[in-house]
Amino acid sequence: MIEPFDVVDLIRAKRDGGELTTAQIQWLVDAYTRGVVADEQMSAWAMAVFIRGMAPREIRDLTLAMVASGERMSFSGLGKPTTDKHSTGGVGDKITLPLAPLVASFGVAVPQLSGRGLGHTGGTLDKLESIPGWRARLTNDEFMAQLRGVGAVISAAGSGLAPADGKLYALRDITGTVECIPLIASSIMSKKIAEGTASLVLDVKHGSGAFLKDPEMGRALAETMVRLGQDAGVGTVALLTNMQTPLGRAIGNANEVRESVEVLAGGGPADVVELTLALAREMLALAGQPDADVAGHLAGGQAMDAWQAMIQAQGGDPDAALPVAKESETVVAERDGVVVDLPALPFGVAAWRLGAGRARKEDPVVHAAGIDLHVEIGDAVMAGQPLYTLSADDPARFARAYEALEGALRIGDAGEPVIDGGPLILDRIA
Repeated sequence: MIEPFDVVDLIRAKRDGGELTTAQIQWLVDAYTRGVVADEQMSAWAMAVFIRGMAPREIRDLTLAMVASGERMSFSGLGKPTTDKHSTGGVGDKITLPLAPLVASFGVAVPQLSGRGLGHTGGTLDKLESIPGWRARLTNDEFMAQLRGVGAVISAAGSGLAPADGKLYALRDITGTVECIPLIASSIMSKKIAEGTASLVLDVKHGSGAFLKDPEMGRALAETMVRLGQDAGVGTVALLTNMQTPLGRAIGNANEVRESVEVLAGGGPADVVELTLALAREMLALAGQPDADVAGHLAGGQAMDAWQAMIQAQGGDPDAALPVAKESETVVAERDGVVVDLPALPFGVAAWRLGAGRARKEDPVVHAAGIDLHVEIGDAVMAGQPLYTLSADDPARFARAYEALEGALRIGDAGEPVIDGGPLILDRIA
């Protein structure tokens, strides 16, 4: 039995810059999960953390307390290594779709518990639900059977994993305490540790379309999460990656599935392929296969075979036609020149306004809605050349999407510097 504390004392202690003990943090998380600590009290404590920060030991205690608030999965009986990937999210980030089957094609299990999109960042489950028949919810028995057979599962997380995080996450969203490294790191890592994977690769993004715009904040978050994973016995590596411009050319749901299938077929945009291969190499190295020929499994069709088996195992038809929007409009270049700025955020917001995303968790998404880019940063263009196509079922949505895109894609003169945010992969943290 955890000894009780006075929650107001804990709020004051953190407000005044003090450190909470392990026992105090364990009690706070447990009491909040059980409803003994009220939302307004936890809100005050979260704001104190936002302003004052937490010591590394406190962040570890918070993470493990949230893990302990629910069930913990185990894959010890699978008979093969497990590895997972988590991305902090961005615009056009469909990497999980080709990545999970690619890694699974090497005999490694990928238990990927994914989420839905909110705001301008897309959700993996929303993308996959574009596929006719595919279902996100699996029983524990179905989940384990698919891991044994196919090797890759992408499904919704059950409410039993880190329920304390679920409560606190919803609270942070409405109290202005989201952009806080201790709270972000403990939220992500509590779920991943509870998930039970033996190793984890983190894709921590920075730039216009990322959750954290500043590369140094991204680095701090990555370092914190890597330390949390390793302290919990999970082999953890992070890549710092660029989200200044959209990833790939498709932004939405069904169109991102199409682009992912192109990658699995050996094609697709160069940046999506590069990041998929880099993350696959890291995952397989942690799983004991540092010399795996990941490019060979894309070119040879093994990854595509694993994709089709994964989709079929969850009731989907990998050969079925994906939804197509009822309406589309294409924007063309007004002058000759070079694409010098193509920021991710306005395109993410525009796709959301077209129906590809949601404002509230309970909102539906329009799977066919989204944006297809016809150019990339640094491309030379001619007047009249198509730049991007907007798609929606409701033509009334186009006006607000165009508002978000006002001035977003900028064409300059040859020789003008491009705003690309640097290399796709900035650094590796282990």
